[in-house]
Amino acid sequence: MANHKQAEKRNRQRIKRRARNLMHISSMRTYIKRVRKAIAEGDVEAAKTALPVALKAIGKANAKGVIHRHTASRYTSRLTLAVTKAETTASPS
Repeated sequence: MANHKQAEKRNRQRIKRRARNLMHISSMRTYIKRVRKAIAEGDVEAAKTALPVALKAIGKANAKGVIHRHTASRYTSRLTLAVTKAETTASPS
């Protein structure tokens, strides 16, 4: 329990920021799951459509400071690689 005004304010700010961060992380993870699910089902077109949405969510979370820039970069590269791999295995020409 905070005993000083400033400590009470910091606690209120912490709660607000945590809620905001969780919202960004949750939506980002949802979009990532959509891409991975489409890849797992073999639906390359759906994965290619969902990828830009997921990358945008990752970029926003990075810009807001919710996730570290290296984490954002890692998510981006791995998702892109997975979609590219799925694309090449789906159409071997």
